[in-house]
Amino acid sequence: MTDVRSETRAPYGTPAFDKECVFCQLRQQDRFVAEYGQMFAVLDKFPVTKGHHLVISKRHVLDWFSLSFEERRDADSLLSELKRQILQDDPTVTGFNIGTNCGASAGQTVMHAHFHLIPRREGDVPDPRGGVRGCIPGKMDY
Repeated sequence: MTDVRSETRAPYGTPAFDKECVFCQLRQQDRFVAEYGQMFAVLDKFPVTKGHHLVISKRHVLDWFSLSFEERRDADSLLSELKRQILQDDPTVTGFNIGTNCGASAGQTVMHAHFHLIPRREGDVPDPRGGVRGCIPGKMDY
């Protein structure tokens, strides 16, 4: 495992590490379950389902739109690897939601780029149709 506490290059004057950021602080702890390139994964502290992971950028950046192409590619690779591991370890998983909140009005509470990988199981909600559209109450049906 590489030393993720080392500074990663931050373009445009953005600090690579913010000592006040809870996700930057995770870089100094031993909670990683996986990492790939410029991203790392932890189990969500407040999971909505068993196996709910967060994929987090090692560099302190705001959201998806602030990531470099390489960071987005690394996030995709890590999400795919986590999916493979989850399916291998838990045959009850039949689907996934992948989500990110960009900005406070979209529900972002930690202002550091991260993605939720949420395993889903048959029957975990009465009607899953519409999936992530449920972030706006009443808009899942279409």
